[in-house]
Amino acid sequence: MEQDEALRQALRLAVDPPGGVSIEALRELARDDDATEWDIATTAKHLGVNPHTLRYYERIGLVHVARDAAGHRRYDAPAVRRLVFLTRMRTSGMPISDLRHYIGLVDADQDTVSERMDMLLEHRDTVRAQIAQLQLALATTEYKIATYQEVHQL
Repeated sequence: MEQDEALRQALRLAVDPPGGVSIEALRELARDDDATEWDIATTAKHLGVNPHTLRYYERIGLVHVARDAAGHRRYDAPAVRRLVFLTRMRTSGMPISDLRHYIGLVDADQDTVSERMDMLLEHRDTVRAQIAQLQLALATTEYKIATYQEVHQL
């Protein structure tokens, strides 16, 4: 019976991990401070990526970035919102080719909403399957930790 309880506890910790996702983590998708512009270093730090990643996204056409009089990149709110989306999708495993296709649809016009929605629904299913596998891996880890803690306390 104690083993079943340890398994239940491991599963609970895997499904509802401490410090889950908060609304603040998603707030940047709706950033509406259109007066603020950031340089590449600030933008990269804010997004938790390397400046080379931002340059790459610009080079392959995923984001368009304005330049100041000296030629330095200036990331406005719409560019940052797009980059937040792009970095979240890359973190979740969306391939660059899919992102390029998606952004092409976004930049085309409103008549592509149905196709974009289909892409995101498919990606959501993929992410949910990955999460399920990761939760099982986490539950396995939690169970082993609990087992070792129990043995260590004897």
